[in-house]
Formats: sequence, C-alpha cells, structure tokens
Amino acid sequence: MTEANARIIIDKLLRDSDWILSGDDGVVNVETEIQNQAGFADYVLKDTSDFPICIIEAKKQLISPLVGKEQARGYAESLNCRFVILSNGVSHYFWDIEQGSPSVIDIFPSLEQLELRKTNFNPPRKEVEEIDIGYIAQTQLPKFEQNPDYINENKRDDFVRSNKLRILRDYQLSALKAVQSGIAEGKDRFLLEMATGTGKTLTSSAIIKMFLRLYRVKRVLFLVDRLELESQAQKEFEEVLKNDFRTVVWKENQSDWTRAEIVISTVQSFISRNKYRKVFRPDHFDLVISDEAHRSLGARSRKVFEYFIGFKLGLTATPKDYLKSVDIENIAGNDPRQLEKRLILDTYTTFGCDSGEPTFRYSLEDGVKDGYLINPKVIDARTEITTELLSEQGYVFQGVDDEGNDFEETFTQKDFEKKFFSENTNTIFCETFLKHAMQDPYTGEIGKTLVFCVSQSHAAKVTQILNVLADRIYPKQYSSDFAVQVTSSVQDSQRMTIDFRNNSLNGQSKTNPYYRTSKTRICVTVGMMTTGYDCTDILNICMMRPIYSPSEFIQMKGRGTRKCDFSQSWITKSEIPDHIEPQKEQFLLFDFFGNYDYFEKDFDYDEVLKLPSKPSKPVTDPPDPPDIDEVISNSPDPLAELKEILISDQGMKIDRNLYRSFKKKVSEDEIIKGLVSQQNFDEAETYLNDNVLDKPQEFYTIEKIRKSLGLDRKLTVSELLLHIFGHIEHIPSQRECLDEEFDKLDKALKPDDSVYSSAREVFEAYAVDDDFREIIDSRRYAELGVHPSGDAFKKLPKELKQSIPLYVKDNVNLERLENVR
Repeated sequence: MTEANARIIIDKLLRDSDWILSGDDGVVNVETEIQNQAGFADYVLKDTSDFPICIIEAKKQLISPLVGKEQARGYAESLNCRFVILSNGVSHYFWDIEQGSPSVIDIFPSLEQLELRKTNFNPPRKEVEEIDIGYIAQTQLPKFEQNPDYINENKRDDFVRSNKLRILRDYQLSALKAVQSGIAEGKDRFLLEMATGTGKTLTSSAIIKMFLRLYRVKRVLFLVDRLELESQAQKEFEEVLKNDFRTVVWKENQSDWTRAEIVISTVQSFISRNKYRKVFRPDHFDLVISDEAHRSLGARSRKVFEYFIGFKLGLTATPKDYLKSVDIENIAGNDPRQLEKRLILDTYTTFGCDSGEPTFRYSLEDGVKDGYLINPKVIDARTEITTELLSEQGYVFQGVDDEGNDFEETFTQKDFEKKFFSENTNTIFCETFLKHAMQDPYTGEIGKTLVFCVSQSHAAKVTQILNVLADRIYPKQYSSDFAVQVTSSVQDSQRMTIDFRNNSLNGQSKTNPYYRTSKTRICVTVGMMTTGYDCTDILNICMMRPIYSPSEFIQMKGRGTRKCDFSQSWITKSEIPDHIEPQKEQFLLFDFFGNYDYFEKDFDYDEVLKLPSKPSKPVTDPPDPPDIDEVISNSPDPLAELKEILISDQGMKIDRNLYRSFKKKVSEDEIIKGLVSQQNFDEAETYLNDNVLDKPQEFYTIEKIRKSLGLDRKLTVSELLLHIFGHIEHIPSQRECLDEEFDKLDKALKPDDSVYSSAREVFEAYAVDDDFREIIDSRRYAELGVHPSGDAFKKLPKELKQSIPLYVKDNVNLERLENVR
C-alpha cells in the first residue's frame, strides 16, 4: 500500500467520525498539505473556531506509523496543536502530546471528543507523584487510628471487624502505587491482572477514590459483563466509599445518574441501540473501568470503552503470559492488515500494555504463598460408565430402537447429557458428593456448594436428585430447599446468587439459632456463577460436566479459593464455641469427568490448538457422533474409582503454565515464525498446508482446530497463525463479527429506535441466511410470510428495505460470517 492508498483509508476514517473534507457537504474542517515552520503536515483537523486542533501524519503501509512521531510533534508544536494521529492506513495511533504516549486506536476521535478532551482532561501528573496515597484515605478511619498506610493492613482484627472496615493488603497497595507511577509517566491506560479472590473490586474502590481525590476525575464508569455483577459491585463500593461518593446502577437511575460520582452498568446496556452515543457525552466519565476486561471488551463493547475520554483501567483474573507484542518498529511484508486489525483488539494493547506485561500482576500462586488464598483438595471420582466415556474407545451402548431393531452406538464424554442420558450416573455423582463433602464447621451441615452442570435441563435433574437424597438423609429439614437450580431460565435467579452469598437463600438454617448460614446448601448452575461471584464460605465445588476451556476451569475452581472466617457469621459472639477451628483452610473440588487430570497431565500447554475432545490424548480421530437423537441408559452405574489429590503450594499446572507461549510445532517452526513476523501470510499459509496440516503424525486439520476452538464460522489460516503467535486474544465468533458489522451499519444508516430491532434482524438474516438473501434479491416477497425474519422486513420503511441489502453487498465480507453447523 502506498501513502496515497493509506490516505484513502484515512479519509474514510475521518468521514466515519463526522469530519468534513473537501467535496463533502458542510463547512470543511479538514485541510491537507498545510505548510508550517516544520514542513508540510499531511492533514490538519480544525476546531469549531477554525483553529488547528489535531495533526495527522500519514505513512505508507510498510512503514510503522510511529516512525513519523517526532516529525508530527514538530508540526503540532508549530501549529499549536495538542493532538496527533499517526497512521499508515492499517494501524493508527492517537497521541495527546501534553499527557502521554501514543496509543492504538481503531476509530478516529470526533471533533467533539477532541474539544472536550482539550478542555476537560488535564489531570496533574508529576505534582502529585510524591503525595502519599494514605492522604486520600485518612478520613476512612477515626482520628486515633489514622496513619499514612491508606487503609492500614496492620489494624487490630477486633477493631476492623467491629467497624466493618475494609483493609488494603500490601499487594493491593502496590497496585495503587503502580497505577500512580504510570500516571506520573504520562500513561492514561492501566491493566491489573489479579487472581480470583484477591480483591479486584476492593482495589478498584481504592483506585476510584485516588482518582476522584487527586486526578481531577469527576465521574467514574464501572463496566461489568453480567447483570448480577452490577449489584455486587455496588454493594462493595458502598461498603468502602459511601461516606465519600454516591454509587448508582445506571439502568435503575437513568433519570438522575448525573448526581453520582460512580456509575455501574453492564456493557450490554450501553451497547443496546448504541445508547452510549445517544445518551452520553464523551466527557461524562473521566475514568472508565472494565471488570473482567478479557471478557467484556469485544469488538462492539470496545467502542463504548473508547468513546469516553480520560483514564482507562482494565481488571482481569485471566493471565495472558503467552501474549506476544508486535515489533511495530520493524513492520514489513505484503499484507499486515489482519495483523494490525487483530492487534488493536487485543486486551493488553487496549490498556497500553503492548509487551504483554500488565501494569500490576498478582497471581494465584502469589496469593497462596502469601496466605490469602487456598488451593483445593481434588476428589477425582469416576463411575464405570464415565470411565469408559473418558477412554479413547468411548462407551459402547447397546439397545433396541423404536422399531425393535438392535443397535450399537459409541459415546464420549462430550455426549453426556446431550445425547447420552443416565439417571443412575447422576445419582451416583450426587451420592458420592454428599458422602464426602466438607461440612460447615459449626452446624455440621453440607458446606455451601456450587455444582456446575452440562445444561439447564441437566441442572434441573441434579437439583431434583439432591433434594430427594436430602429428604432421606435429613428428614423434614429442608423441604426441597436443600439444593436450588440457579440458571437463566429460573425466575429471580440473579437474586438467588445474591441471597446465597448473603446466607439468606430460602431463609437461614435453623440448626443453630446464633449462627447465620443459608438454609439452601447447594446452588446448581451451568455458567451463571463462574466469574466475578464472590462467596467466601463456599466449601465444595462440583464439576458434574467435562470442561474443555482452561480459563473456564480456572474460573470455576476460583469460586472456592477465597479464605473465610466462619466465626464472623455468629449473631451472638458469646455463644461461639472455643473448640472449633473456624478458618477455611481448604475446599474440595469434586471432579467427575477427569478435568483436573486432563489439565494437570494431558493438556498440552505448548500446543493449545491440539485441545482434544476427551481428557485422554487421542491417537486417532474421535468416534463420529451417533446418528440417533439420544439414548437413555437405565444400566446400573456404580462408582469405579475415587481418589483424593492434594495440591502442593505451587498450585495446579493450569495455574503455573496455562498461558505459556505456543512453542511446539507451529510456534517453534522458524520458517513460519519468520513469515508471520514479516506478515507474509500467503507464503505462511502455503508452508503450513504443505508441512503441517493433514500430516500422519498428528493429523491437524483446519476443521478439527475450528471445532476445538468452538468457532461457529469458517476459520482462516491467517487468523489461526495470529492466534498461535499471540497477536490476537481470541478469534471472534460469528456473533462478534455480526455485532461489529451492524455497528458500522447503524452509524451509516441510522435506523430509528422504532425499527432498530427489525433493522438488526434483517441485517443479520441477510448476512448469514442464504435463503433469506435469495428471497430479497429476487424480490419473492410473498415467501417472507413463512420466513422467521419476514415480519421484521415488512416493518422496515422502504428506504431501509433497499439500503440494508445494498450496504451488506458493498461493505460486508459474507465469507467471514458463513455459518458452520
């Protein structure tokens, strides 16, 4: 790509952000080739008073945009501009030369964003560097307890408990100081990588207070990715900050949110119908925090994040040690478009951590070593049937079909509770758990437990079995409240998660009148309580399902790693017995599908793409799925094996090595490595096809890799290579691609709110449904009466009926969206 080609793309990006160029309608606010004392600026963007506000320095594709950094600085200073954009048409950097270093962007800032940033974003830097962080927290404690240690870690336990103070630990204080050091260095973006249970929200509370007190931040937006995390975050913020700042959940306070300093919302609420652009100005939030940033910052939600000017902070419990940075200074090759596009979507790059090193890191291993977290004892339990399901050969089921014919089918663990059903197996799971579960130290009841199931229907079965067994073991004690299904299909399920944490789900246990613990002992779920759920008194985690994702395994396991002092649940402290040790020093991880064995022994951390469909490494292709819809087994299924596995202080292998670089096979091949570093994907694809794929040793195929990644659309070799070499955090699903493309259409066509949902449905149907596209293109509108998206099309005004198909044809890569069933 020449510089002229780069300028074509730059022109489009400017127009997308509502800048007016020569030839457009309106008053032109972009000029090109403007002479100044330092030379000729490629582009000069002007403010509403017609003064220069931003310089754009354009380079050709094979040259890094950062090469023009000092040249652009000279132009900016000559024209008295604060802002610079560096671009080669593929990668783009925004630079506030008064505040920090260039950061990667995928859309250009609008005039409104630049003017508001110029006026409203001028935080102090060096002048507050030496101020002790304790300064902003001294009002948190009574005078006789004040000291310069922020919320002092060494306060007497009885004083802290009686006053319900939240104490910052040393590493949390270090996180604050790391952010403060970054601010002094001119950084605006920060990423905290902290293991589950290490207090990310409490650390966020302290950081929020620091920003509001010291850095001229007026209002903070805290983004979460699930509804139940809104109320959880609000509760934690109010516990720590209610005397200083007001916290609201946006969807509950849409009329008066401006009265609060801290606003909490799901990303989805802001994305819905692009509310973030229609309701908010770019300067409404001076600090935006993304909780679980690796999950909540997809292609569309990233635009919400980038819309607001000011500081950006990401929180994640999922480490990305394998992430590699791109050597921007040595960009070369024929087509780096995909590389650069994926680069800007990477979580670490978004937060200014291009090297893959976060602003601050505190791992599970650190937490266990320092005594703040605990490792589980693994209870590996397998029945006769699951032992065969987990084997390379699979479980062979013999039965009689509806026509009376004998048949034989082979199942693997991926078919459990999907195509193969066995009530006896589920019953053995539940009986084994109840027999070996950890008990509450004071009541002797089954300790609070999370059970993870395959599906909502599976969760319903397991809940029923547990309640039936509880009625036998504990007659008339629970009245079917012993276990509760907590899934999205259950009414008030989000409230249930909160009540379980607060020990009030279906009331309190009556076993001990002086001790507060939930009557319900077990929550049975699928995925609702896997991330961000803080319930410290959980003693048992049950995995009644196979798990294929390392990060999912970590998140589920992480629900139990927090320590707990059960004596704090006593209502009458004088009744606490002296002979009981109330501290939680361990929890049990019941593993019914060999997940621990798989991730500890069989999972190849150096060749992540070889993720098999069963815990034992396959040497041949897994059996084809059965042709029949489902099988229900009534065969007895006794427990075949149960073993306890103690975890060392070093933790599980999945915690130690989960995100090491992909060094085997593809990543260790010097030829591929060289081609990818040069962004020569055509030759890399040819080499990969000739030397790696479909070879007899491992039989790697694109289709098997696509399935292992759970991707619901076609996988390209270039995406695969980018993923292997750590240049992209993940390969986007079809849904993520559709969201990204519709956001562009929404901005271009601006459908009214009254037809917004219909426009989206028609866009998606036209993009992915060949039949719908054929009906529209051939104008066979009578057939829309029987098509699921027909009504949506009929609701559209005439102009959108014409413009949406034209837009898709002109702007959307349909091959990228092609569904794979």
